[in-house]
Amino acid sequence: MKLKLLYSDLKSDLDVIEKELAIAVNSSSHLLNEASLHLLLAGGKRIRPVFVLLSAKFGNYSIESIKNVAVPIELIHMASLVHDDVIDDAETRRGRETVKAQWNNRVAMYTGDFLFARAIEYITALENTYAHEVLSHTMVELCIGEIIQIEDKRLLDQTVRDYLRRIKRKTAILISASCELGAIASQADEKTIRHLKRFGYYVGMSFQIIDDILDITSTDEQLGKPAGSDLLQGNITLPVLYVKNEQSIYPLLMEALDGEISEENKQKLLSEIRKSDGITRAKQVSNMYLEKALNEIKQLPASSAKKSLQNIALFMSKRKF
Repeated sequence: MKLKLLYSDLKSDLDVIEKELAIAVNSSSHLLNEASLHLLLAGGKRIRPVFVLLSAKFGNYSIESIKNVAVPIELIHMASLVHDDVIDDAETRRGRETVKAQWNNRVAMYTGDFLFARAIEYITALENTYAHEVLSHTMVELCIGEIIQIEDKRLLDQTVRDYLRRIKRKTAILISASCELGAIASQADEKTIRHLKRFGYYVGMSFQIIDDILDITSTDEQLGKPAGSDLLQGNITLPVLYVKNEQSIYPLLMEALDGEISEENKQKLLSEIRKSDGITRAKQVSNMYLEKALNEIKQLPASSAKKSLQNIALFMSKRKF
């Protein structure tokens, strides 16, 4: 089953979000318009706006109000991606040229900054100032996460806890904010907001761990970029952390982190990690977070939105690519 089928009933509202995003990335600068539109047209699952919309279903749902949360959340996600591509010197994303590849690093960085600024503009349409606090805190944590990821690059002397803290900031916090802000915007009760916030956090952790596993286990075609890209960029992910000192892996890993690994040895390294128990152990941690997410969902009142959140969580944490 395709992910979009799990929230097909939101199509008309997602169309509203898509049109609003096109308006949001428009500016008086032709170059900025081109770069932002390039990023927008790269598509994506729009999973964060979906979490906003579904979480809003637990309160007084109005797309005209909820779009003022869904749009900034997606803009922040887009901005973080374009900045990520600069940091990682990435040429492609989802099979398309990145903004930094099509233009340059300076255009990419200012495009990301512009999208962050637009996100702040949009959230001010909500009168609830706590929503502003949640969004600004999320942006701060995202930026800290990016810096920590740079500091941790090629650093083998890091722990599983270091990794988990990093992906909390990199991924989980924005999905958590998507759920929390959707519920806040629809004036859901405090208990529901807390459960949705925690659900988003746990789903985000599970999702990122699976993403890091797939970077090693999937093909170039499935990923839309070379397999093992994270590793070659110096990002030590959970499956690698578990097996970094194994005799068949350590020498090849050091070659990869030094940026001197041949294509043949890269494939050998990926093969060795795939055969190791690092993949299985990482999946166990992902499943632990998934179970926590599903437990939060159980506390919510029965509804179609509850079922959709459950199904999406299961899909995201069990996907093969």
